[in-house]
Amino acid sequence: MRRLLGTAQRSFDSLSEQEILALAISSEEEDARIYRAYADGLAETFPGSAKVFEEMAQEEDEHRRRLIDLHVRRFGEKIPLLRREHVRGYYDRKPDWLVRPLGIEKTRDMAEAMENQAARFYQSALERATDAGTRKLLGDLAAAEKGHASLARRLGLAHTPEEIRDEEAESERRQFLLTFVQPGLAGLMDGSVSTLAPIFAAAFATGDTWQTFLVGLSASIGAGISMGFTEAAHDDGKLSGRGSPLKRGLASGIMTTVGGLGHALPYLIPHFWIATGIAIAVVFVELWAITWIQHRYMETPWMRAMFQVLLGGSLVLAAGILIGNA
Repeated sequence: MRRLLGTAQRSFDSLSEQEILALAISSEEEDARIYRAYADGLAETFPGSAKVFEEMAQEEDEHRRRLIDLHVRRFGEKIPLLRREHVRGYYDRKPDWLVRPLGIEKTRDMAEAMENQAARFYQSALERATDAGTRKLLGDLAAAEKGHASLARRLGLAHTPEEIRDEEAESERRQFLLTFVQPGLAGLMDGSVSTLAPIFAAAFATGDTWQTFLVGLSASIGAGISMGFTEAAHDDGKLSGRGSPLKRGLASGIMTTVGGLGHALPYLIPHFWIATGIAIAVVFVELWAITWIQHRYMETPWMRAMFQVLLGGSLVLAAGILIGNA
């Protein structure tokens, strides 16, 4: 609320040159810590890129040292405690570095955004400064921050040549498959296929679309909760490298529920045969989607994926209809 209303904050225009230097010092210190957090988060999976961010942190340390030297020469050794949150309209640093695992491309994009923000700050500070030495240093730092994006690319070429970048991209893709695609696909298959029998059995046994919808809704939600908890509980991801159990559980649970609801929702239509016809059509769309995902992400050949999914889905659908008519 204080941030929203701007209370207990100073406007940038009200800062003195000493306070601007103090703000720059604290900002450089925080940015160095963020880059080291990036390096730490990437070290295990992307060691080449981790070195890039470690060197960028060292650059920020050098900027901070130069700013402190200037402050000592002009204003003495007592530096006011002034941070980003004390200045109204000053740029924020979102705590993305706390998220694990870190994505390599997203991390590079965040670092580039950080440097662009810092460059704008130094340019604004330069316009406020009157001392020649201060203006020179702020101008140098503005140019340095503008060049940090190219610095990151240069360091990236030094520490992460093309073949290593390809390996990192493949490692990130593999992590995405293990954390999201694989459990999500398993959930979609379970939700789409396992709920076919109870939904269509209820439909043909009762002929009541509302009762069928309730059966489908309960089956879908129940299966989603079960699959989500099972996925999250059976593997914490530390040894298998499959990533966060929470993310995997959510992916599996949500996709399971979606898979079941797809052919349950048509039974909100009160006309039985129209609802059943739409539900069967939705089933084939779901089975095709599963086939496509298997081929696209799991690299399963088209014919094998189609045979596995269509055969299994058709058998469960037929079982549900036969049981419902018994």
